[in-house]
Amino acid sequence: MSDLRLRLAQNRGLIGAILMFALLYGLYSVLHPRGGSGPLLVQNANESFALVLAAMAQTLPVLTGGLDLSVGPLMTLVNCLASQVLNGGPADLALGIALCLGAGLLGGFVNGCLVVYGRVQPIVATLASGAVFTGIALLLRPTPGGEIDKDLSFGLTYDLAELAATFGLFDDGKAPWFAPFAGLPTPVLLVVAIVVLVWLPFRASVTGRGCYAVGSSEGAAYMSGIAVDRSRLAAYMLAGLFAATAGLYLALQTGSGNADAPQAAAYTLNSIAAVVIGGTSLFGGSGGVVGSIFGALVLRAISFNFRVFDPGSWLGALADPLLQPFVEGLVLLLAVSLGAARVLRVRNRLHLFG
Repeated sequence: MSDLRLRLAQNRGLIGAILMFALLYGLYSVLHPRGGSGPLLVQNANESFALVLAAMAQTLPVLTGGLDLSVGPLMTLVNCLASQVLNGGPADLALGIALCLGAGLLGGFVNGCLVVYGRVQPIVATLASGAVFTGIALLLRPTPGGEIDKDLSFGLTYDLAELAATFGLFDDGKAPWFAPFAGLPTPVLLVVAIVVLVWLPFRASVTGRGCYAVGSSEGAAYMSGIAVDRSRLAAYMLAGLFAATAGLYLALQTGSGNADAPQAAAYTLNSIAAVVIGGTSLFGGSGGVVGSIFGALVLRAISFNFRVFDPGSWLGALADPLLQPFVEGLVLLLAVSLGAARVLRVRNRLHLFG
């Protein structure tokens, strides 16, 4: 029983984010005329996926006690790059995807080197690198445009049936065993695949555990023999990979590239908000990617609800889209307050570290 209580306490933020998402998305599904339908789920998943990946990218530096203000700009840079290289034959597309992901890894490596070897504060280093990434994005795509392979775009931004039909998988999606999964949005499968194939192995690795240790206490981690520099560098590189995946998917979703600085800033700020809502401490050392995923979904669910509130109903006061930042701020404040509740309950703050 005590073990269960401990696990619940350790995952309080994640549980809170899941409950908030269930409440908000449940309300949206009830109010929407097509709530719960397959096409609506696909649409919502598409709108959420880029922010989910941006939140995942932000989580890694935060776990080490840093903050990455270049998540949005790096995502925008890869979006512009993808609009130029994601076309042609299968070999060209594979090379283009590899180039985009490689650009994200390189951007994360640059951030990591500035923080680890340059001894620059993360918020300053990533603010500067973010400006550079935005400048490169503008050089690549001075005006919105570009061309993305339509088959690749359709296959990865709709449901699994479309994915199977596009790439000739499972008898073009007509296999009997595949039918129960055919309506599942492809972005959901991609998120699960990234968590299972990338995040969970990284978290279980020595380097991943080192990220948590560095965020908890860098000095204690160093004295324990943990490779502090390697862990922090790996965190920023993985953040760059996640940000690149977000930019890549945004290009597939929109069919073009756009070096939009306000959009980049919005993704960066929302990624930080999603991390906090998901229960990851901004001081580092606790939390994780799964919580940030649900934090991002909470933010998206808020925006979804503003579309369906009836001005003539008892929720009419919330029908004004101008109130959306206010409501998002309240949710963020609530999440931060719940995370700080433990501090307010203890009489001796030394107990927090016992």
